[in-house]
Amino acid sequence: MFKVGFAYDSHRLVEERELILGGIRIESELGLLGHSDADVLTHALMDALLGAIGAGDIGSHFPDTDPQYKGVSSLILLDHVMELVSKKNYLVNNCDLVIIAEYPKLKPYRTKIVKSLANHLKIKPESINLKATTNETMGFTGRREGIAAYAVISVVEQKLWQFFEFLDMEGSIYDVSKKYHDSRSNHN
Repeated sequence: MFKVGFAYDSHRLVEERELILGGIRIESELGLLGHSDADVLTHALMDALLGAIGAGDIGSHFPDTDPQYKGVSSLILLDHVMELVSKKNYLVNNCDLVIIAEYPKLKPYRTKIVKSLANHLKIKPESINLKATTNETMGFTGRREGIAAYAVISVVEQKLWQFFEFLDMEGSIYDVSKKYHDSRSNHN
């Protein structure tokens, strides 16, 4: 079975904080305010994962009232979420991520962010699509008051993934569907 999760997160930009996105430190005079490292991108990703497996949200797993999460790297929290994904017998298939920020420009960091997240999700970097956009000076992101992120993620049951591997999946969904239907026809 395939499942999909969707999430949004935002954090305020402030002075005297590091800016961390996808576990990567971004050069900036402003950073994101939060109980942990306030990695808005990783937070949205974790919430999407938890949604896909029906396991609540990051606030219920990592409350901002718990001192053990003060300043913690969101990648450590992501690893914990991935343990939950694994316990429910799912694997990450792919994800589509969007960062909304007027500043700083994120293009120079894109590859590092994707590699960082792929490592923690245990998928190939090609399975992550990361986009950064501005809000054309509108709203809190446009006024450089904060950064927001959206995440969509798909997960697949491990046994279904093994079935696809058994079919020696190459190419498109059409190829897999055709192989499946051909194998069914040969048995009838």
